[in-house]
Amino acid sequence: MKYKHLFGPVMSRRLGVSLGVDLVPYKYCPLNCVYCEVQSTTNLSVQREEFFVTKEIIDELDSFLQNKPQLDYITFSGAGEPTLNSGLGQIVSYIKENYPAYKLALLTNGVLFNDPRVRKEVMGCDIVLPSLDAASQAVFQKINRPHSALNLDVIIEGLVKFRREYMGKIWLEVFLIPGINDGETELCAMRDAIRQINPDLVQLNSLDRPGTEAWVKPLSLSAIKQVRRFFSSSLPMPVEVIAKVKYNTQANRMDEEVINLLHNTLKRRPSTAEDLSAMLDIHINEVGKVLRQLHLEGRVQVKREKRGVFYTWKE
Repeated sequence: MKYKHLFGPVMSRRLGVSLGVDLVPYKYCPLNCVYCEVQSTTNLSVQREEFFVTKEIIDELDSFLQNKPQLDYITFSGAGEPTLNSGLGQIVSYIKENYPAYKLALLTNGVLFNDPRVRKEVMGCDIVLPSLDAASQAVFQKINRPHSALNLDVIIEGLVKFRREYMGKIWLEVFLIPGINDGETELCAMRDAIRQINPDLVQLNSLDRPGTEAWVKPLSLSAIKQVRRFFSSSLPMPVEVIAKVKYNTQANRMDEEVINLLHNTLKRRPSTAEDLSAMLDIHINEVGKVLRQLHLEGRVQVKREKRGVFYTWKE
């Protein structure tokens, strides 16, 4: 069966062997983050919709899970914001009722958590991984370029409410951009916001392959570790660095087929991640994950052109 809404399983840096479930059309999101690896958001929206027939997604899950694959997580993610799908709660409940052996993870920007319906729908997830890249509205506008209806204070309030109601694990990701959110004032405000949200874990990240805007640069590993020390000294929960972490041997084995396909394509002509996804019929998240690793290993080179970021295989 060819899957329209499922991708992987992939080896995730944070979640191990993960089956991805993509619930929204390509690039539907309330944010247009400058660092997004799937480039600019083309449908900036806060309107929740079903988008696809929910039973269609459930049927794909039934088909895939009937053989009882070994998975660490079933993960709601993709090239858009999963909580925009109004059928999310029904899908979460269905998996929990019919496949209770599998853990559920949600990758989200967390901007809709002030809506009590969204919070209720994701209660069945075992782990929720929201992001928070700013603690001031000005920096939020600079990094995340949100839909005009969004206010950062309301978003943080929603995350605080979610923490009070949710019994599972929350891993909060902070994406660091030099000169934007790594200064003392913003970091102190971020620390205070994190303290209010009270996640189980804080994960620090920075650019490891080209983002939407050319001016976005990675924060050095030493600088990221300095931020970690600052947060660790003043927050009660663990703080870890996930930027620039290479995948292990198991991940390389899982990705071998995709690596070979990318190699055979990129040695002939430069292509964007979106081109590769369309040509090879591989979900953009799978392509992006492998390109990230190849970029870290110096096996591909990148060039930003008018149509996007092009990758070339380095012989």
